[in-house]
Amino acid sequence: MTGKHDKPAEDIARQAERKKSNRENPGPSPLRGIGTFGMIGWSIVVPTVGGAFLGHWLDRVAPQSFSWTLALILGGVVLGAFIAAAWINKEGGGR
Repeated sequence: MTGKHDKPAEDIARQAERKKSNRENPGPSPLRGIGTFGMIGWSIVVPTVGGAFLGHWLDRVAPQSFSWTLALILGGVVLGAFIAAAWINKEGGGR
């Protein structure tokens, strides 16, 4: 009996290790992808819409030969793209 291994205990230990590994390193999830897509979208939309509102207000308060609205929409898109890129780099973690 000393030469035999305890098969059920080995199976339980293997299952526990597999569960621990899956919990620590979850695989790709469709919901995570949707969340990432939403975060990227919002990080672009919020500065763009903010730029549009601020530009519209500046067009009424301080008119110029150019459109503040268009300039700040473009600025919002650029700013949002930088925010989204930074968020993707942070979340990617070298994957």
